[in-house]
Amino acid sequence: MSGDGIPGERRFPALALVNTRIQRSGVPEDLLADAAAVHDWLARRDLIPADAGVDEVQAAAVRAFRESLRELLSAREGASAPPPGDLAALNAALAAPTVTWDDGGPRRVRRPGPDEVKGALADLAANAVDLLTGAEAASLASCGAHGCIRFFVRTHAARQWCSNRCGDRVRAARHYARRRAAADS
Repeated sequence: MSGDGIPGERRFPALALVNTRIQRSGVPEDLLADAAAVHDWLARRDLIPADAGVDEVQAAAVRAFRESLRELLSAREGASAPPPGDLAALNAALAAPTVTWDDGGPRRVRRPGPDEVKGALADLAANAVDLLTGAEAASLASCGAHGCIRFFVRTHAARQWCSNRCGDRVRAARHYARRRAAADS
């Protein structure tokens, strides 16, 4: 399940969005398969109000944006140029924020609009820009476990897996491979 302690997901909801498409035992799974799942995911992260509606067209836009972000993260990790359409999708989703000032001081907020999902995509796009260009960009990595397609932010240079679960699977596979090799000898 996405969000089970994958480094970087709390700070970067855009990373968490990319990690909503996973593989379990080699079978692709989309954690945002329908409009209700998209609504719940966005609302849990306070990207839309809980009472906001999300229709299938909006849900499809979120999933398409997720795939563009996945391509951008892959390009960043591989130090290659991303497909132009995916970069255009990020730039199209960006919206200029406004600043409000209250008793707590200045606060950055997105421009209100009739489409809450579009506003959520703008927030995710701004967050993705921070991930792709900020101090942690060099620490972005894809999981080294066979069959895992998640990304994470390395917490230390030796980290190779997105979660303990993936690391445990890799170590167990190595252990069983060594036992089989020893038994065959």
